Amino acid sequence: MSSLPSNARVVVIGAGIVGNGLACHLARLGWTGIVQLDKGPLPNPGGSTGHASNFIYPVDHSREMTALTLDSMRQYKELDVFTECGGIEVARTEERMEELRRRVASAKSWGVEPASLVTPAEIKELVPFIDESVIIGGFYCPGVGVVDSLRAGTLMREEAQQSGALTVAANVEVTGIDVEHGRVTRVRTDAGDVEAETVVIACGVWSPLIARMAGAAIPLTPAVHQMIDIGPVPRFEDAKSAIEYPIVRDMDTNMYERQDGRGLEIGSYAHRPILHDPAQIPSIEESALSPTELPFTQDDFNLQLEQALELMPEIVGDESVGIKYAINGLLSLTPDGLPILGETPEVKGLWSAAAVWIKEGPGVARGIAEWMTHGEPEIDLQASDIARFYPCQRTVAHVRARAAEGFNKTYGIVHPGEQWESSRRVRLSPFYEREKELGAVFFEAAGWERPQWYASNQALLADYDGRVKPRDAEWDARWWSPIINAEHLAMRERAAMFDLTAFCVFDVTGPGALDTVQRVAMRQMDVPIGRVVYTPVLTPRGGFRSDLTIMRLGDEQFRVVTGGAHGMADMKWFADHTPEDGSAQVHDLTSAWCTLGLWGPRSRDILRGLTSDDISHEGFPFARCREIEVAGLPTLASRISYVGDLGWELYVPIEQGARLWDAVWEEGRPHGVVPAGIGVYGTTGRLEKGYRAFGFELDGEYDVVEAGMAWGKVKDEEFVGREAHVQQRESEPVTHMCTLTVDDHTSSSGVARYMLGREPVLTRDGKPIADAKGRRSFVTSAGAGPSVGKHILMAYLPPEHAREGEQLAVEYMAEQYPVTVAVAGSTPLFDPENARIRS
Repeated sequence: MSSLPSNARVVVIGAGIVGNGLACHLARLGWTGIVQLDKGPLPNPGGSTGHASNFIYPVDHSREMTALTLDSMRQYKELDVFTECGGIEVARTEERMEELRRRVASAKSWGVEPASLVTPAEIKELVPFIDESVIIGGFYCPGVGVVDSLRAGTLMREEAQQSGALTVAANVEVTGIDVEHGRVTRVRTDAGDVEAETVVIACGVWSPLIARMAGAAIPLTPAVHQMIDIGPVPRFEDAKSAIEYPIVRDMDTNMYERQDGRGLEIGSYAHRPILHDPAQIPSIEESALSPTELPFTQDDFNLQLEQALELMPEIVGDESVGIKYAINGLLSLTPDGLPILGETPEVKGLWSAAAVWIKEGPGVARGIAEWMTHGEPEIDLQASDIARFYPCQRTVAHVRARAAEGFNKTYGIVHPGEQWESSRRVRLSPFYEREKELGAVFFEAAGWERPQWYASNQALLADYDGRVKPRDAEWDARWWSPIINAEHLAMRERAAMFDLTAFCVFDVTGPGALDTVQRVAMRQMDVPIGRVVYTPVLTPRGGFRSDLTIMRLGDEQFRVVTGGAHGMADMKWFADHTPEDGSAQVHDLTSAWCTLGLWGPRSRDILRGLTSDDISHEGFPFARCREIEVAGLPTLASRISYVGDLGWELYVPIEQGARLWDAVWEEGRPHGVVPAGIGVYGTTGRLEKGYRAFGFELDGEYDVVEAGMAWGKVKDEEFVGREAHVQQRESEPVTHMCTLTVDDHTSSSGVARYMLGREPVLTRDGKPIADAKGRRSFVTSAGAGPSVGKHILMAYLPPEHAREGEQLAVEYMAEQYPVTVAVAGSTPLFDPENARIRS
């Protein structure tokens, strides 16, 4: 090991798989002056990398996680530390088999092949020591394998050292991180200080402690994952390698079993959540094994041992097979189950590479190295961005509550619309009590309670009998109601009011405000005061960083309104692009303003009854904003629409929100106004208009031309991604965003089924579709189009399939359903001339 230098270009704290991989990838990208610290010895400093069960299943319902896993597998294979053995997820129930059918579909959507469903008899052939009578089927992925993660980390670290880019200091503990003027400047250790303007925290369960030293937060909690190793197993007595049989995930019991040489490893995510305070993790000196291998609590594992006995009685029931090793191993859990990656919003130059499992380690390391070097990674990491968290989501109470709830869902059957039960009612809009009285069914968005639909609208079902259909399949109907479609039709016929308080709202102000928003926004921002601009926000490579609206409220004031889920990351992006001279500032106003949406053909009649201001089309055109008086309340009104109808977003200070609601409600009742939920705003209304949504149609891996949003000329002013965007406009796109409709919903059982999103789009003869860049076609969004009488899907398709009338198929629950391309491009199915919006 080398002595500690006094200066570094970057300090990487942690020598697990992520820290080692990051040092290697930074060196490959030309970085020098890299210093890597760890308080433990090498090659195993005592973190989760040293004891984690090191198998990798490539398929996840998340495209981002699957991409990271596949990239990690590629790197492990290049390092020659990967052993392919195959893996089977077994089902004990029909509900689980349905979930495994979804996993087959996800495998096709993300291009993971081969992968297939298998029968109990086929599973028995692959794993002869299993009792096939306990199970009804399984999902087999031959590409599953195990890795030597410690060896991989060592090889990557040594590569960086041999290049001369890396200095490693083991057995060195970080004691502090200095921050000056909002930027990290120094790492203090028990072996001396290192000056550095970039620091990466890659130390797993200890990450919150290290971040706190700099005044930042990495919201994770250490949690126990129990595992035991039993043996020697007679069947494995002549084993010539560490693993010769497929790994088994007993999904319905939240367990796994895998051969480990002459033993069998059994791991569980079924026991009670056992969370730890990072500050209470024992030191190396205090640990019998390592700081993250805690004493085994047998009582928590008794039930799991019985379930393992049911599945593998030959081995677990053999009295000659004893427990060789048993631990309560620590791993990192986050509030939403995703990694925590990227530069912290509190401190410039301080990066997080935390809550990463072995299966994603090298992929995350490469991604963060690219992010630090080029300003964005090849794999879009927006779902894992540390900047996604609001202050209320960074509290210890929230982190522990969500981690505890999520732990037993590790192998759970999680519906795409499933809502959290813990840490609710954290953020309440001023409309909340009114919404409760109307029977609102609340979903959570960025901590806010937000109505998805209203039980008070049940009577609308009779009004629209024949146009609103129930969903007979329980999975399709879960977290959904036909009332959503009825609310939609009432909006199209009359008017509806929406609670949009979950929007993230922030101002960019000061003499440098225009330069800042011009630099970030793709659209022209040097517009007259009172204009509303919808704009993509691009990455340096021309992909989507976000999409949002910006209102120009003054010469030096721009108000940004963006979706709640990604709002904090958007605000950080704008702040990162303010001038260094301080001539522009970003101010978070989310908790200062509430937003009421009012749309529908009668919305002007309703609003006219509450204001004396001119709100005619001529007096208040589309894409304009200004302050008007509504029921005596100063109100910022913005005439835009995400549902494709005439109307406004109405903004008032949050303490005046209840008065605004009451005024609009009372004035609207004679006009037939209904309260409507986000099921209309975010799905049915949006899809009928073909509007793209960030995180669904729009992300860093697709560009504006491919999304069909390259209207208007490119502005002369420089903006992030401009050069790439111009090149994309000059080239023929290899894929096009399209709107599809389902021709026949009838399943083989005769029950109509309704896609929910992420399903693979196939040719009519069942072949996957991919573009010239290798990206598979899949359903980005799915939902009803009540006004057009169709179930609508959106998907990217290569040119040869992006043709109106093209007949394709979508696989859903292992069956293929016929679909047709209704629109290739951005023309909406409903009101294609946009006459209603501009009426």
